[in-house]
Amino acid sequence: MTDPLRIAMIAACPFPWPRGTPIRIHRIAEAVARRGHEVHVVTYHLGQDLADPPFVVHRIRDISFYRRTSPGPTVRKLCLLDPMLARLLGRLHHEIGFDLVHAHHYEGLLVASHALRGTPIVYDAHTLLTSELPTYRLGLPRAGVRAVASWLDRYVPRRADRIIAVSETIRHALTTVGASAPERVHVIPNGVEWERFPVEQGITAGGPTVIFAGNLAPYQGVDLMLEAFAQVHARLPQARLMIVTDSPFTPFEALARRLGVRAAVDLNRATFPEQPAILAAAAVAVNPRVRCDGIPQKLLNYMAAGLPVATFESSAGPLRHEVTGLRVPDGNTAAMADALERLLTDRALARTLGDAARDQARREFSWDQVAARVEDVYQKAIAEAR
Repeated sequence: MTDPLRIAMIAACPFPWPRGTPIRIHRIAEAVARRGHEVHVVTYHLGQDLADPPFVVHRIRDISFYRRTSPGPTVRKLCLLDPMLARLLGRLHHEIGFDLVHAHHYEGLLVASHALRGTPIVYDAHTLLTSELPTYRLGLPRAGVRAVASWLDRYVPRRADRIIAVSETIRHALTTVGASAPERVHVIPNGVEWERFPVEQGITAGGPTVIFAGNLAPYQGVDLMLEAFAQVHARLPQARLMIVTDSPFTPFEALARRLGVRAAVDLNRATFPEQPAILAAAAVAVNPRVRCDGIPQKLLNYMAAGLPVATFESSAGPLRHEVTGLRVPDGNTAAMADALERLLTDRALARTLGDAARDQARREFSWDQVAARVEDVYQKAIAEAR
């Protein structure tokens, strides 16, 4: 363990919140604090309650007319919430004197670099805007959005002293476009609290339930999931699809009805602590995201739960085909349907894949391991600033 540091962790998002970015911030803050450091999470006014966290949470003042918790940029976030976050960070730095800022995602990095001068900044790159930004409905020409995203990917990371990338894909992309020198980018994937999940999992459940847990943003591939499930349901009429989310299903109601599966889709607004028990009641997990530069947090949760997973290739992360899950070509809903049907009907295969996935999650993706590696990056950034 190194000497204790005073760390500001920037969360330009609802915090805590049961989706990928807030979960990564939460667990890193928790694990780093338990290594003896003084961690201050600086975040929006939105978030769930925390029971005795080992870190301090500082929020901007409440904005009564802004209650959006879904991912993606908005004018109010960029022009109101983020400037408020920068002012809060500046004031806290004056009072506390942070040794380092750990800024998550692009907005966190922009906030940190505008608020502080001379304090080392570690940028946590969860994704590439080149792949994510065009998926949002921004009301702008798609070509223009791609151009802006490409520019941001190239130039904004240069504001950081060190970069943490959640995957080798992100590291390669940032170094290729000249956003950073290769030796300044460190790959540290997400972790997962595998011990939170029951040992006996949903492959012993009575009914054939396919589960998806996550937000319903456009990049998640919910339309592809529904199309694949419709094919499964036609062959296995007793099959059901459970969607665990806090997002409205309204954008997909018409599609589900047109496909004839709306009555077989169950919506569950469970909190994050409730999710392990819900995952345990499912038979198979599905990851329908077509492109993901990092590793989807839901995928690690599925693995920790010992669930057999069917996933599209580009978002499969550490899953090995026929070893810890089934990978199918991106966007091929027929292949996804075949994989889901196979896992629902071949219980021996499902158990073998699920057990192997849980073992991999336990061995390779603990948050304690993540925190130790993050701490090493902190030390490198601080040493260079002296």
